[in-house]
Amino acid sequence: MSAAFISTDPANGDTVWEGAAASADDCARAVAAARAAFPAWAGQGADARIAVLQRYAAVLGERQAAFAEAIARETGKPLWEAQTEIASMIGKVAISVKAMAERSGTSEGETAFGRARLSHRPHGVMAVLGPYNFPGHLPNGHIVPALLAGNTIVFKPSEETPLVGQLLVEALHAAGVPDDVAVLVQGGRDTGAALVAEDIDGLLFTGSAGAGAHFRRLFADRPAVILALELGGNNPLVAWDGDADAAASIIVASAFITTGQRCSCARRLIVPGDAAGDAIVDAVAALTGRLRIGAWNEAPEPFMGPLISGVAAGRAVSQVETLVGLGARVIRAFEPVVGRSAAFVTPAILDVTGLEVPDEEIFAPVLQVRRVPDIDAALVAANATRFGLSAALISNDDALWARFRVEARAGVVNRNRPTTGASSDMPFGGIGHSGNHRPSAYYAADYCAWPVASLEADNVVDQLASLKGVAS
Repeated sequence: MSAAFISTDPANGDTVWEGAAASADDCARAVAAARAAFPAWAGQGADARIAVLQRYAAVLGERQAAFAEAIARETGKPLWEAQTEIASMIGKVAISVKAMAERSGTSEGETAFGRARLSHRPHGVMAVLGPYNFPGHLPNGHIVPALLAGNTIVFKPSEETPLVGQLLVEALHAAGVPDDVAVLVQGGRDTGAALVAEDIDGLLFTGSAGAGAHFRRLFADRPAVILALELGGNNPLVAWDGDADAAASIIVASAFITTGQRCSCARRLIVPGDAAGDAIVDAVAALTGRLRIGAWNEAPEPFMGPLISGVAAGRAVSQVETLVGLGARVIRAFEPVVGRSAAFVTPAILDVTGLEVPDEEIFAPVLQVRRVPDIDAALVAANATRFGLSAALISNDDALWARFRVEARAGVVNRNRPTTGASSDMPFGGIGHSGNHRPSAYYAADYCAWPVASLEADNVVDQLASLKGVAS
């Protein structure tokens, strides 16, 4: 094992978890164990696996309170939000069972010679690399459908949230998933690199676009390994008409929920360059000033907690300073919270109208405002990004929505709802640098099994008897 590392509560620096990082040899043993366990797990049939995963959902329900507290302590997010995360994890099982039956089940049709049959088979050993912002929900969204399909998994949580990853795997084992079918390895970048270098059959990853680009290059000569990459976004929200205060509620929920640490958060607010646009921006600034910031267990409950770490806060500060240096006008400043740890920051609003700014995701509560002369310019601005995860329109105009829905380049396109709004009964993923055309959520079933097409006849018959050109 490698040197020990710890995770801390970003609100106060208290140690939440400590342990040792897995070495390259540990990762090799984990993959070998999962490989050996694969035939029995895949061979027992879908009904048996469904029963085990349904017990997993029940175990999560029994441990819900402790799990939510672990999420809150390790990420810093308010307890109310951590509770919604564990609820989503529980609900994922039933949704994944439904998705597997619909998208990767078995079907057959009669033919003149017998039948044509479609079935699906698991890939084998899947490596799952988890993020810190939703340390339970997002890896769970890969793990549950992968196990249901018959794969085995080796899971490395984020080094920022090892406790939540440990609790997740413990719940799987308590439900009856064999230890070698769901294997946990803890560690940071070196552990992750060692894991993906092993003989895996798939990499299921949620994280930054930079890491996703690295994995694309890394696996360019390993076409047998399926990659499912759910990456970041520089997401636009076009607020065009309607009540300014109502629009502000949607905008604030889009930009500042989870302290801006969602890949689907609105990063760019596009408004008309007139009095209506001014009213929207003013309403957003006013509402932002009313948001409570605090630790996960404070009363009254905060809207947002700290960033994942002081290091993350420092990185975001540097990005904001770059924007200000390019000429961005500060509407609300990005500042530390007096009397709090270095991970606490205030939500920022910057006007970047007329400026060329980096097309980068700032993974923090930072909203960039751009004012445009007309809706054509708004759509151009919305699509002026190499990303394509989420986009939203605030408007009462049905015709404008019909146009936006068609022209917006994103995998999640919402109307009068936050950019972060997503349904577990639908796919979740993006285009461009936001993914690799393998959306997760309901469509995770697609990358957890491969289709097998079969033509079947019950009896051996002469295949050439009815064909021409064969001498008798």
